[in-house]
Amino acid sequence: MLKRKFFRSLLAAAAGLTIAGSAAAAPQPLQLEVYNPGANGMFPVSSELVTGSTEAIVIDAQFDRANAAQLLKKIQDSGKKLTTIYISHGDPDYYFGLEVLKEAYPDAKVLAPAPVIAHIKATMQDKLAFWGPKLGVSAPRQLIVPEPLEGSTLTLEGRKLEVVGLDGASPDRSFVWIPSLKAVVGGVLVAGNEHVWTADTQTLASRRQWIKMLDKIAALHPKVVVPGHFSAGAPQNIESVRFTRNYLKTYEAETAKAKDSAALIEAMKKHYPNLEGVSSLELGAKVSKGEMKW
Repeated sequence: MLKRKFFRSLLAAAAGLTIAGSAAAAPQPLQLEVYNPGANGMFPVSSELVTGSTEAIVIDAQFDRANAAQLLKKIQDSGKKLTTIYISHGDPDYYFGLEVLKEAYPDAKVLAPAPVIAHIKATMQDKLAFWGPKLGVSAPRQLIVPEPLEGSTLTLEGRKLEVVGLDGASPDRSFVWIPSLKAVVGGVLVAGNEHVWTADTQTLASRRQWIKMLDKIAALHPKVVVPGHFSAGAPQNIESVRFTRNYLKTYEAETAKAKDSAALIEAMKKHYPNLEGVSSLELGAKVSKGEMKW
C-alpha cells in the first residue's frame, strides 16, 4: 500500500513538472503596436511594431527622419531586439525613414518582396528629387534598398507573419497576415477615414484586382486591420476594408458618368463630404479622366 502511494506521488509530481515545463516552453503571444503620425506627417502612413518575448519586427519605416525617429523611440521603449525591418510597398513613405532605424540597429535585416524592390529601384531617385526639398532637414540622407524576402513568410520567435498576394496579378500590392493575432497590416490596399489614393491604379482591371484583394482580407475574418494610411478616428478592423471597397465601387461608377475631373471630384465629395485627403481625390480624378499623367 505504501509503495503504491509512493509511486502515485512520483507520477503526480512528474505530471506537474511536465505541465510546468510545457508552460515555460510555450512562446509568449505576439504583441502589435501601431505608429501613424497623423497630422504630424506629410502622409498619415502606418508602421507596425510586432514584438515577442525578446525580439521584434517592424513593418514599414515611415516617410521622413522625424517620424522615423518617433518610430525608433517606440522600438527602443519596447526593450526588444529589432531583428527585421520589412518594407511592404515601394512608395517612399514606406521606406524613406530606413536609415534612421538602420543607424540604431545596424544588424537588423531589411527585407522586401522582389516586386517592391523593383519598384523602389526604378523610382527612388526621382522620388527623392521631388520630395527631398519638401522634406527639408527631415529628408533621407541615404536611401537604403531592401534585400529580397525569401519565400512569403517572416518569422518572429517561431510565429509566422505571412505575406499574402505575391502570387497574384499585382504582387507589388500585398499585405501581411499575422495568424496568431488575426491581424492584417502593411501595404496600400486599405485606407481609413480619408479619400482613397487611386492614381496608381489607373485601369478598371487594376481596381478590380484591388477589390479582389480586399475580399481576400475579409475572407480571413481578421480581428485587427491596420489601414496603410488613415486619419483620426479610422477603425482598425474590418470596417476600414468595407469602407475602401465601397469607395472604389463608388469611384468606378462616378468615373464612368463624369465628363471631367471636376465633375468626378464634385460627385465623390457628395458621397464622402467629411473625408480627409481631398488632394488625393483631386489628383486621382485628373489621372482617371486623362487630364494628367502619373
